[in-house]
Amino acid sequence: MDPFSYVQTLKQECLMEPPHFNNTGEEFQELKISENRGNQVVVERVDLQKGNIYSISAWIKLRNENERLVRVTLRGKNVRYIDGGHVMAKKGCWSLLKGGFIINVSVPFDIFFKSDGLAAAEMSVQNVRLKRFSKTQWRLQQDQVVEKIRKNKVRFQVSFQNKSAVQGSVISIKQNKPSFNLGCAMNYRILESDSYREWFVSRFKLTSFTNEMKWYTNEVVRGQENYTLADAMMQIAEENGILVKGHTVLWDDKFWQPNWVKMITDPEDLKNVTLNRINSVMKRYKGRLVGWDVMNENVHFRYFEDMLGINASAIVFSLASKLDPDIPLFLNEFNTVEYANERIGTPINVKNRMEEIVSYPGNMNIKGGIGAQAHFVPDQPNLVYMRSALDMLGSLGFPVWLTEVDMPQCPDQVKYMEEILREAYSHPAVTGIIIYAGPETSGFNKLTLADKDFNNTEAGDLIDKLLQEWQQEPAEIPIQNHEHTDEEDGRIIGFSPEISLLHGHYTVTVTNPRIKNLSTNFSFEVTKEKGHLQLVQLKIDA
Repeated sequence: MDPFSYVQTLKQECLMEPPHFNNTGEEFQELKISENRGNQVVVERVDLQKGNIYSISAWIKLRNENERLVRVTLRGKNVRYIDGGHVMAKKGCWSLLKGGFIINVSVPFDIFFKSDGLAAAEMSVQNVRLKRFSKTQWRLQQDQVVEKIRKNKVRFQVSFQNKSAVQGSVISIKQNKPSFNLGCAMNYRILESDSYREWFVSRFKLTSFTNEMKWYTNEVVRGQENYTLADAMMQIAEENGILVKGHTVLWDDKFWQPNWVKMITDPEDLKNVTLNRINSVMKRYKGRLVGWDVMNENVHFRYFEDMLGINASAIVFSLASKLDPDIPLFLNEFNTVEYANERIGTPINVKNRMEEIVSYPGNMNIKGGIGAQAHFVPDQPNLVYMRSALDMLGSLGFPVWLTEVDMPQCPDQVKYMEEILREAYSHPAVTGIIIYAGPETSGFNKLTLADKDFNNTEAGDLIDKLLQEWQQEPAEIPIQNHEHTDEEDGRIIGFSPEISLLHGHYTVTVTNPRIKNLSTNFSFEVTKEKGHLQLVQLKIDA
């Protein structure tokens, strides 16, 4: 396992011995422990350079405590503490901490590991390694991984009735539906503006609604349900082939309950109205969604647990799975990939919460999902921490989505957003991205993609560029002439050159300009399950 790259197996194990990695030719710096100080294990001082990306890894073991969160932190002259990542260390075995930093000032730094309330003598730190990347190197690694996880090499084997049909034949390839979608949130203002609607449907094939499926919108007055807005928006989506991710069945923050729900003090009464809410919204949209945010912000808040019992969320997921067993059911949370100094919504806590839910009796086989809202601050994102966070979120094997990606306006907003989106797209655990954005008329004032006249902003240009890049362009490839004859039926077999195709559904048309009636269509799918080199066999009878 290379601690500086993606954890491709997405497994986080605690080992009896810390592994010793062989140097495979890649440059890294082995750091030595210099001292134990208070609750800090300090490594030797290092010189870090502005603009570079530094990935760090270390193996941590506790001596007395059964379990404790250990963080890696950076401190330099006139530079406040900068957190770079964390791991839930355990007693008696070694856990891998992965993280890192992007530095905006060139000064010597101290790197140290610490745990609140734990003396440095109570933890062991070994195999501390630091690796430097330029942003160009980081991007190159992303592109290399995308080739492995988002694409297959495809070769076509085409059988013809005779040799004359082979010569000059061409295969035209068109992607009908990509496997990975970059989507965009949608709000009720799309119902009020034809221009907003036209702008949206011309770009996006995936969405979620901001507030229109939430309980406080659907039942303002107890017993008076109203799905008018959500139904109308669903109609727009379905008429234009746009996939919808439901948001949200329940929200675990008391503040965001319908006002009349906040007034309920009887747990039995709350249980009854909550059950009605789950049944109402999920049955209404069953078979029409690609996923549901079942419980929103379930790590930061615990309204339903406090009112209905510690297993409230697990029971909600159980009911949701019975109502719609065929789609992933998401735990949606904030601050999971954005901030290395987060204390509540850490990837470890989100993972543990989802494990509690699926370990509840009867929940073992539910289709789970992890939603990371990804509301970033207007500053350089820590891409190294983001990668390690996605490793942790993906360790359960459930799909991970970035569900509400945005960032307040700042001079480098577009550059930072591109870094965030590319980091997510290049991670094997991530299967979908929804940005929290829109044109000026939609009211999205953080990430605004078009002005009042629907002319692209710079952010809009970025999104259009990525939409085009992450969908396969149509292609034409020839049938090569090194054909051979099938011995059984005498047909002529021709092969195409290999072509790299993004995962998704495709239509293939085989034509020959010299043969009038030779034009045949086929459909096929490129998926990671088919292997890195996929052979597609076609039979032409014309």
